[in-house]
Amino acid sequence: MKNFKDILNSNSFDRDDIVRMLSAQGEEYSILMAESASVSEEVFGKKIWFRGLIEFSNICVKDCFYCGIRRSNRNINRYSLTDGEILSAARFAHENGYGSVVLQGGEIRTKRFADRITSLVRSIKQMSDGRLGITLSLGEQDKEIYREWFDAGAHRYLLRVETSNPGLYSVIHPHDCLHRFDKRVDCLNHLKEIGYQTGTGVMIGLPGQTVEDLADDILFFKRVDVDMVGMGPYIEHSDTPLYGRRSILLTLGERFTPPLK
Repeated sequence: MKNFKDILNSNSFDRDDIVRMLSAQGEEYSILMAESASVSEEVFGKKIWFRGLIEFSNICVKDCFYCGIRRSNRNINRYSLTDGEILSAARFAHENGYGSVVLQGGEIRTKRFADRITSLVRSIKQMSDGRLGITLSLGEQDKEIYREWFDAGAHRYLLRVETSNPGLYSVIHPHDCLHRFDKRVDCLNHLKEIGYQTGTGVMIGLPGQTVEDLADDILFFKRVDVDMVGMGPYIEHSDTPLYGRRSILLTLGERFTPPLK
């Protein structure tokens, strides 16, 4: 078996190395956390970047089994901010020194919606004299729509794949044309081809998920060559089919917390 410190000092990690690190406990966990903190400070320093997240709508055409804003959930108050409210939030971010804003909402795939986002992006760029960055997180869209939004001034896009395991993906989504793993990956590739700084990510603690799945997720991020990664715990929602089925041992803070000293 490889020495744990030798793994950390490597220039690249294979699947077994990543599984070993994700499974670290005790002394190995402490070594891993110390190395992580060191690398983070070396790359980013001790700085904080402010990003303004504008959750402007919870209306969504998707019916994902894990999500509280899924189309079939009738126990939710739907909302959509007005253009004026969105622009007011963006103006606040600009005037208070935020580097960028994120327009995030449920997935809608209509021309009216696409045109609205194009107009909002252009307005935010004009209002901020081009200085406020714009990130979009609006789900799967046609490549032409992604390009239209990019040309209007958006420069980053977040599209979480949720899991890189097609089998697990099929467990947490309906089996129809709106919920296809290959379509999700195609969208990530389209975003990169257009020129977006592209972000994706996965949930930790999905029903049936394993440490090996998480290792494969990390290798997927490297293979697709994304610019931003988000990996966070799967938070259950009581109005979803998957409620009560999370993989609790994989959830950060429960599996990986070191013993108190």
